[in-house]
Amino acid sequence: MMKASKLLIDASKLVSGDRQSSYGTPEDSFKKLSALWSAYLDVEITPHDACVMMSLLKVSRLAYKPSEDSSTDGAAYLCLANQVS
Repeated sequence: MMKASKLLIDASKLVSGDRQSSYGTPEDSFKKLSALWSAYLDVEITPHDACVMMSLLKVSRLAYKPSEDSSTDGAAYLCLANQVS
């Protein structure tokens, strides 16, 4: 299997896995996160923005040290950005 295909399969497992029992739905989780960031920054942050910014966190980590984990997480956050839009 190609490395990129495995990464996307792993990201899909993260997105569709059993995290809701621990963190709630992605919609609820990123709604809360975006509200907190909005209050802190005094700028409106949408749930979509929060997902993209979490992906950018992973990109910044990749710039420091490439890792499959950060790549997988970044892809998962981008998928969630589409879901919560």
